[in-house]
Amino acid sequence: MDRTRPERIRLFRSDLLELTTVISPRAFAAIWACVLLLAVYASWGVTSLPVSIGFVLAGLAVWSLFEYVMHRFLFHLKMRSAVGRQVIFVMHGNHHVEPNDPDRNMMPPIISLPWSAAIWAALLLLAGKEGSLLFLGFAIGYVVYDSVHYACHQFVMKGPVLGRLRKHHIRHHYAKREGNYAITAIFWDRLFGTDVSAKDR
Repeated sequence: MDRTRPERIRLFRSDLLELTTVISPRAFAAIWACVLLLAVYASWGVTSLPVSIGFVLAGLAVWSLFEYVMHRFLFHLKMRSAVGRQVIFVMHGNHHVEPNDPDRNMMPPIISLPWSAAIWAALLLLAGKEGSLLFLGFAIGYVVYDSVHYACHQFVMKGPVLGRLRKHHIRHHYAKREGNYAITAIFWDRLFGTDVSAKDR
């Protein structure tokens, strides 16, 4: 056991339930490689290549806004009831108490997979077979999001792009006011007025 690391926040009394709240980078990579391959298989040959690329890009765009809305309005939802506050804490609040826990920097599959299945089904209902192409773009966006989020907390990211993404997210955790809800598509924070400036750190 690593004694240099603080003890992980326990969310459930049950050891089995507790296991469902964590995921390692290797497990994340294996699970989502399979999901992406399944989405590619389901969308292969549905339409022409240029149109397929357009649908995938549209799916990416949908993800970018979903990422912002989900983080701002669901993960930071202010609940009045004790039960509601506990649900938000289990879902996201614990991450703000212990932001650098490597096994809780990515969404566990018990949450991400059912959500993804529901979204894939909704996109199929909305767009027919092309819905799988939309989902492929959406899922690529999700994988990039969770990978960047993990890197923001576990690595020293430098450079004009990665360094800026890390700085943007770290301000979300340690600024004087709430903001910087986007992880990858940080332009949404500027558009919606939730960008945290350096003076608010």
